[in-house]
Amino acid sequence: MADFWNNLLQALQNPWVIFGFAAQALFFMRFLVQWIASEREGRSVVPVAFWWFSIGGASGLLVYAIQKQDPVFIFGQSLGFVIYTRNLILIRKEKLASTAAVASQDPADMAPARAGRGPRSAPARPAPSRRAGVK
Repeated sequence: MADFWNNLLQALQNPWVIFGFAAQALFFMRFLVQWIASEREGRSVVPVAFWWFSIGGASGLLVYAIQKQDPVFIFGQSLGFVIYTRNLILIRKEKLASTAAVASQDPADMAPARAGRGPRSAPARPAPSRRAGVK
């Protein structure tokens, strides 16, 4: 066990190992963000930040893998970019479509309905003041 700690401390002298750990920490953040978002919602959700952390972490890990010249690691991290980028494109398309749909609606139709009236009714006028001695 002492050899493990000695080897780890020695490895941490190498800036590339520190870079690799930092990239791995960034990649881990995607899981943490997803877990927190799911706990808040009470159901499984994948927030947009998950995909951005995926791209950031995968970028760092890919640079590390290239520096280590590890073809398995390079291949694995490279394929992730396609998936992460595609998900961000789909999310952006959905957001743009949603924004366009809202913008094309008649603003009067979006006004909140008042009790007993339709959405296009004029606002109620305040009742005249009836103070004592004033006609």
